[in-house]
Amino acid sequence: MLENISSTKVAGGWHKQYTHPATSTHCTMRFAVFLPPGASETNKVPVLYWLSGLTCTDENFMQKAGAFKKAAELGIAIVAPDTSPRGDNVPNDDNYDFGQGAGFYLNATQAPFNTHFNMYDYVVDELPELIEQHFPVTSTKAISGHSMGGHGALMVALKNPKAYVSASAFSPIVNPINCPWGIKAFTGYLGNDKSLWAQYDTCELMKLAKQDDYLPMLATQGGADGFLEEQLKPQNLVAVAHEKAYPLTLEMQEGYDHSYFFISSFIDQHLLFHSQFLTA
Repeated sequence: MLENISSTKVAGGWHKQYTHPATSTHCTMRFAVFLPPGASETNKVPVLYWLSGLTCTDENFMQKAGAFKKAAELGIAIVAPDTSPRGDNVPNDDNYDFGQGAGFYLNATQAPFNTHFNMYDYVVDELPELIEQHFPVTSTKAISGHSMGGHGALMVALKNPKAYVSASAFSPIVNPINCPWGIKAFTGYLGNDKSLWAQYDTCELMKLAKQDDYLPMLATQGGADGFLEEQLKPQNLVAVAHEKAYPLTLEMQEGYDHSYFFISSFIDQHLLFHSQFLTA
């Protein structure tokens, strides 16, 4: 069922793109995988899942983050799914922050989006099962992401603390129920009942976390990020983490913006952070 559409050697390993029919999103999905040198059926490696932000595909991180050399050195595979279902039959919106390219890693309940926009099920269940079945990887995994994908990574980890060994994010949308991007997306995908929104909000989920389920978390935020005050609100998550004594580290990097220039500057730090737990 997997179709390999590209294969490129890099940093001694391989970057490959695949498409496959997905049952959770009822359409053809695409993902990319980086396999470090030496990965084989007799030498399986752990996986870092990367969730990208608004308007992105699997290609943004793989082409711009500069993660391969460090991942190769550490022996970590990286898997990057697309940010939403796509296709002529998949509903869309004219704006960049809703519809295709803006799945927000949730399961939609509102028509017409509820048929295809089940990115939570895809990322949490379907994709890892596919990866572990077809590639030389272990079931040990961590999760990271950027912006909307940072929201996805932290949210997914909090909802599935036994499935991941660590979580990190760059410029995450940590409190989507209280920012314009999140309010628009959650209204469109989940409806007007705000009591249903909290299940996908990192701040709200962390408030409910039990100490036995705590995961090491790292968030890196650019101080010159134009979305910092209105959309990202990292201080909201820091306040919850402080109250809960949750092991979250927020690192503010002055002068950096929201772009992949920022991500590429600190991706090695995130890979080293995850490596402590992926290879323990």
